[in-house]
Amino acid sequence: MSADILPNWENLVKKQLKTEDIYSILKKENLEGIDVKPFYSEVQKPLANLPKVEENTHLVARYHESLEEDVFAFILDHNVENLEQKTIFVNNKDLAGHISPKEEDQYFSLIDVFNENEGTIDDQLAKELLSKDFRRNICVDISLHQNAGAAIYQQLGMALAKTKELAEAYGAEILNKLIFRIAVGGNYFFEMAKLRAFKIVFNQLSKEYGLNETPYIFAETSLRNKAVADNENNLIRSTLELASAMIAGADAVFSNNYLVNRSTDNSEEISFKQQIVLAYESIINVFEDASNGSYYVEDITRQIAEKSWALFVETEEAGGYLELLKQGIVQKKIYDHAVEEQEWVEEGKIKLIGVNLYPKLDVKRSIDDLYSEKEIKAVRWAEMFE
Repeated sequence: MSADILPNWENLVKKQLKTEDIYSILKKENLEGIDVKPFYSEVQKPLANLPKVEENTHLVARYHESLEEDVFAFILDHNVENLEQKTIFVNNKDLAGHISPKEEDQYFSLIDVFNENEGTIDDQLAKELLSKDFRRNICVDISLHQNAGAAIYQQLGMALAKTKELAEAYGAEILNKLIFRIAVGGNYFFEMAKLRAFKIVFNQLSKEYGLNETPYIFAETSLRNKAVADNENNLIRSTLELASAMIAGADAVFSNNYLVNRSTDNSEEISFKQQIVLAYESIINVFEDASNGSYYVEDITRQIAEKSWALFVETEEAGGYLELLKQGIVQKKIYDHAVEEQEWVEEGKIKLIGVNLYPKLDVKRSIDDLYSEKEIKAVRWAEMFE
């Protein structure tokens, strides 16, 4: 938008709103503490193009025999023979222990070695995974944090803190052996900025060790905004989450079943085909950094990166991630944000069609029934009304 148009636009809005103070009226509140402007004419400092590891985003399905012909990447929970031509994301530590890769770069581990509620690392498991000839050996899983109600900057700050714990325990070379499992929520542009911001802060952390690494991001749809009795809306929400992840440059995407707490062969197939439609019809899985240059996305990316890095530094100065887990501080930070978020749902500031907007059921549970400040656990917003 050119400079000569801006005053006319501002004057028009002032006239329509009958006030000179248009920005306080148009400002939209958010729980992340991010300053969002009503319009953007520039960005403070343009960000460099943010690369991803894979050339094209992997479209990942939960393994099913009927999908073998059409799917190239699977999440695997049990042993399956003759998958040499597939990319495999191993989701079971017993299975990982028995795998001997026949192809270079075929296997990725989705196994997290952190015991979140105990504040420890499973050292034996970590060493076993690192001994494997996998392309990526250890997963840093922060999908739980998102589904438990952590703020975006908390998710990223904690991901960095977990990474630092691993680097200190097993050496800086572990940085290019990690895969980050991140749940993508329904705040479309913020979640896009989240993945982009993580690339910035992870690269900054790697430079502290004299490296220049890009994180491998495995993005999956969130459980937090899904409802048991609202399947069609679940499907729409997860489609937008997948689009956000692909545009942001995730290396792999996975759609959790849109049917909550149950699964059918048909629902598994539909959940995967969401990715197919987005990738083949919109071709958004091939771009490296599609939102680069958007003033809005660039600005919130920068703000999220700064807040995430600040939380990481604060965590390190306080003793590190594991120490704060043992003290219950990490759990309490997530709890405080999750409860505030749930209150927004209860008050209708966050709207879920069929749940708190045009509800199908007249049920309400208390926040105390859902959350515990001593435990990191996944809670769906809709559970309050189910």
